Amino acid sequence: MIKRVKGKNVSKYSPVNIKKYKGQVPIIVRSSWERMFCQWADMNPNIIEWSSESITIKYFDPVQKKLRRYYPDFLIKTKNKKGKIEKWLIEVKPYHETIPPKITKGKSKKTILQQEATYIRNQAKWKAASNYCTKMKWKFKILTENQLFNRSG
Repeated sequence: MIKRVKGKNVSKYSPVNIKKYKGQVPIIVRSSWERMFCQWADMNPNIIEWSSESITIKYFDPVQKKLRRYYPDFLIKTKNKKGKIEKWLIEVKPYHETIPPKITKGKSKKTILQQEATYIRNQAKWKAASNYCTKMKWKFKILTENQLFNRSG
């Protein structure tokens, strides 16, 4: 069941491999793509443990000009092909939010401003997340529909 919370669709996911999941159950998912990632992490034998929105990263929001908190979507602990343990901070986002917005005919000024603000804010969040991961010796990855659905781009 999908509910709307503060203008966003949310649903819940309950892990099958509950021992791998670290956090409160059921998990709040904000998109079908996040749900797909939950299912993948839950069933992937190379994922040792995972959590959702379990890390808080402070960042400066250049749009509102103030300090804010960012909660990346997932933290996963994996075993790579060489048997080495790695931690990954994962953000699931639509591709169009990862690139500068295009001004096209028919877009209202309000829409353009909202898209620009989203892009600028995302860039600030991801820079803070990348710096955090460097400090922690983790990896940071943004997954879009291109990776989730094995599309080139």
